[in-house]
Amino acid sequence: MKDKQKENELPEEEVLEEEIAEELGDESDDAELLDEDDAASEYNDSAAQYAELEDALAEANDKYLRLFAEYDNYRKRTAREKADTYSNAAAKCIENLLPVIDSFERSLEAECGDDNFKNGMSMIFGQMKDFLTKMNVTEIEALGAEFDPNFHNAIQQLDGTDYASNHVCQVFQKGYMLGDKLIRPAMVAVAI
Repeated sequence: MKDKQKENELPEEEVLEEEIAEELGDESDDAELLDEDDAASEYNDSAAQYAELEDALAEANDKYLRLFAEYDNYRKRTAREKADTYSNAAAKCIENLLPVIDSFERSLEAECGDDNFKNGMSMIFGQMKDFLTKMNVTEIEALGAEFDPNFHNAIQQLDGTDYASNHVCQVFQKGYMLGDKLIRPAMVAVAI
């Protein structure tokens, strides 16, 4: 009743304003709660999107690194294969040329009555030796060296030689190397 009396005492406009303020206050509290829920929901959605983008970026970066490593390995492998192909082709060519060089050496050791012919053969042989030097082909030092099965092919053992045991005492065919690669082992006899 006192409320009614107060209402009666207050002018009608003030009563209406109080009622509106009470209604708005309830609604504004509800609106604030809704705004906070929306903000939290938006924050959670943004955080989830951010995490998804970070995961996608990490995955793309991982794919990029793997692709880069694969390409780098491919580049190195093809460069190595190219160098090996050249080396193998050069070794095969020189291997086929070695019997001709052996024949030249034997022909220079043979007796010849024509000095001009012998000089011409010596000059040609010198050119072939120069070619081998340019190609980085070296002769394997065998005579007097300790026998090494990696560079020497023993076809005979000799007793009573002037050489120490397990040393090469005779060379039947010279051996050659192309750089560090063995083209042909030296055919030798070994002292026992």
